[in-house]
Amino acid sequence: MDFTYNETQGMIRDTLARFLADTYDFDTRQKMIATDAGRDPGIWNALANELGLLGAAFGEEYGGLGGGALENGLLMEEFGKVIAIEPYLQTVVIGGGALKAVGGAQAAAHIPGIISGETIIAFAYAEPQGRYDLANIRTTAKADGSGYVLNGHKGVVYCAPWATHLLVTARTGGSTRERNGVELFLVDANLPGITRRDYPTVDGNRASEVYFENVAIPGDALLAGGMDLIEKVVDEATVAVCAEATGVMAKLHEGTLEYSKQRQQFGQPIARFQVLQHRMVDMFMEVEQAKSMTTYATLHLDKPAIERMAAVSQCKAKVSRGAKFVGQNAIQTHGGIGITQELAIGHYFKRATMIEGQFGSADYHYDRFERLVIDEAA
Repeated sequence: MDFTYNETQGMIRDTLARFLADTYDFDTRQKMIATDAGRDPGIWNALANELGLLGAAFGEEYGGLGGGALENGLLMEEFGKVIAIEPYLQTVVIGGGALKAVGGAQAAAHIPGIISGETIIAFAYAEPQGRYDLANIRTTAKADGSGYVLNGHKGVVYCAPWATHLLVTARTGGSTRERNGVELFLVDANLPGITRRDYPTVDGNRASEVYFENVAIPGDALLAGGMDLIEKVVDEATVAVCAEATGVMAKLHEGTLEYSKQRQQFGQPIARFQVLQHRMVDMFMEVEQAKSMTTYATLHLDKPAIERMAAVSQCKAKVSRGAKFVGQNAIQTHGGIGITQELAIGHYFKRATMIEGQFGSADYHYDRFERLVIDEAA
């Protein structure tokens, strides 16, 4: 099977890589996250209107470039290399992915806004009691005339301070942890009754605790599909995060290798010590294996649900373990300086650590894969 990228995909990757090299160096990133807003909106606008990259994963009928999950992966890997804080995952991969899945008038109404950079979506799905169980939902959406009334609390909603819309999982029926009755809603973030508590995250992003109190939403806010849609969207997001991880891990390895050539011990660079040479090779192997597993999972995103979920879990389990190995060895090689604010390596380590548990830890995905295999065998 040919895993090489076509000319258009290579152009998309190279275009973003050049743009980020010019505009997203480590010092610039540090200045951005130190501002009150936590970002530079001009970069998002440039990605949309100067480069047209926010449309790479959308069909031409929406004004996009006709791509899909592979294009998302290419861009996420490049974002990982600079530990970008742009809301691409939440807006394009998750929000755009959900809209593409439901299609129709809802997709036509919102996807052009995503491509133009005007619409930013935050995914409000996690709740304090839920951990990785997508069906463990207490937020409710009760039918009220032709619409719904939202009540509940969502935790650690990445990019919510910047969002124009919230993609919310809520329960229209059934009991807590029951699959039936969980639905997905695309909600205007400025509706009355929505309040936020914003805060910075350890990896340099911004997130919020979001509270819904008798929020009236229209009926067309419902993206029909239930848990099947939610699981599909989260699987696509999980693979995109794995692609980001390959970029983060590559920079961790690259930075550690360069440091080992400069750091002197016993009158010679520590890169000459055989045990550290072996460590560098092991880190490199983890990076390459993560890339291979991410490609494998990406190519399975359009497969039947069980096959898709099994591939995603295999990928995320491997990438989570790899990110932990590469990150910890990078810090160990650098020593105490590796966790200072001034050195980039520590910030890559923080992002790698967050990725380990994002959308499910390695242990969670090992368990999910086992359940899927047993169910399929039965």
